[in-house]
Amino acid sequence: MDGFAAVDFGFAREVLQRGIAALYLVAFVSTLNQFRPLLGERGLLPAPELLEWASSSNPRRRMLRPTLFGRIRYTDRRLAVLCWAGIVLAVVLVVGIPQLGPPWVPMVCFLALWLGYMSITSIGQSFYGFGWEMLLLEAGFLVAFLGSGDQPPPTVVIVLLWWLLFRLEFGAGMIKIRGGREWRDLTALTYHHETQPMPGPLSRQAHLLPRWFHKGEVLGNHFAQLVVPFFLFAPLLGLLPGAPPQLVEGSAIVGAVAGGIVLLTQLWLVVTGNFAWLNWATVVLAFSAIGLPGFGGGGPSEGSLPLYWVVITSAVGILYLALSWPALRNLFARRQLMNASFNRWQLANAYGAFGTVTKERIEIVVEGTLDEDPDAAHWREYEFTGKPGDVRRVPRQFAPYHLRLDWLMWFLPLGHSLDDWFTRFLARLLEADAPTLALLRHDPFAGERPQWVRAVAYRYRFATRAERRADGVVWVRDRRRMVVHPAQLPG
Repeated sequence: MDGFAAVDFGFAREVLQRGIAALYLVAFVSTLNQFRPLLGERGLLPAPELLEWASSSNPRRRMLRPTLFGRIRYTDRRLAVLCWAGIVLAVVLVVGIPQLGPPWVPMVCFLALWLGYMSITSIGQSFYGFGWEMLLLEAGFLVAFLGSGDQPPPTVVIVLLWWLLFRLEFGAGMIKIRGGREWRDLTALTYHHETQPMPGPLSRQAHLLPRWFHKGEVLGNHFAQLVVPFFLFAPLLGLLPGAPPQLVEGSAIVGAVAGGIVLLTQLWLVVTGNFAWLNWATVVLAFSAIGLPGFGGGGPSEGSLPLYWVVITSAVGILYLALSWPALRNLFARRQLMNASFNRWQLANAYGAFGTVTKERIEIVVEGTLDEDPDAAHWREYEFTGKPGDVRRVPRQFAPYHLRLDWLMWFLPLGHSLDDWFTRFLARLLEADAPTLALLRHDPFAGERPQWVRAVAYRYRFATRAERRADGVVWVRDRRRMVVHPAQLPG
């Protein structure tokens, strides 16, 4: 790197801009397919009700984050228009067309994605209450200032991306080491592959690996999240006045190795789980640490940046310096916050996940019947798209796509009471509501209204190799308790 221009990070910029744009594409497609039945005008948690509450005289209305729907009335049609606009803009950025212009063009495009998606997450309530939502927003804001292809990326923005990756990884590591004992006695991954929210096709194989391997996984995780992130900043040594070429080159290699370790550990998580775009976003961000000489900006301006662009990106750096103090303090606080934002714009956030690992998997199975008498009824199960149900069904890979209903179903057994959205969900099943049924893998009644529905808790565990060979099952389950007794529509 030289001065304001990170001349060796042109390839990193290509991956960062196109990769983050691709994840915005996935996020907008996921929203287009799921927002209306979950949060639309007749959703399980209707966004219009939240907006009406926020616009009232309630003094807590400022809790609502910025959203375009605070200025224009929400309708499902307008939500769809916003999603399609985001999809088109994301595709254009993935192709790289705005990057052919001056640096302010991709900046405007990414900031439009950032503002558009924030408008959605701000009214998304529980269905958008995941750390990777704010991660995508923050990453989208930062890559907006990486510039165009005819000049190198600004050094300050590359460093801010390292800072984001550091908070993401080190924050997750500190949450774990301060969390459940299983992370300290190295047993966490003995359970996690089986009990994680949405297993993938290889999760069972990972779970059945020897115990010593799982302990090695935990040790590797601690190293990758508690030690490696500090080395992401090694290339800064090459910026010291009078730094010899050996130091410049060596520090760049150290930073690239650190980014590579993060990348590899995240790919293992991609293979063994379904964490929406969390791991994919981390993989993309890891490229910010990998400098490749000869892939800087092209053209006569190589090695330099326009003065106005230096001013803009320096202002972003100063802004982040001011915003980052709460997040830095949080990393070393005794009561560390996980997936928390300290400002309305969700910049310089705190990240982290799985401070504790559940040791058994409880699934809420929803059943319905066409029979009049629930006590003598033949009950049939609704099959969800991603979460375990049929014990013979091999889990599928859905990430980076986010199945929001399935994820919240995983959280239900962990709470002390059923959420309001689940009660409405059961009512929609009794109505045979087509948009709600479209979120499921299988409706056992083919669109016909059931007479009754109920919810039953089962404990699931992965089948052993012997059980798989003998019975052809992936899961073994045993019934625990009735969560919701048979219910029907009033009247």
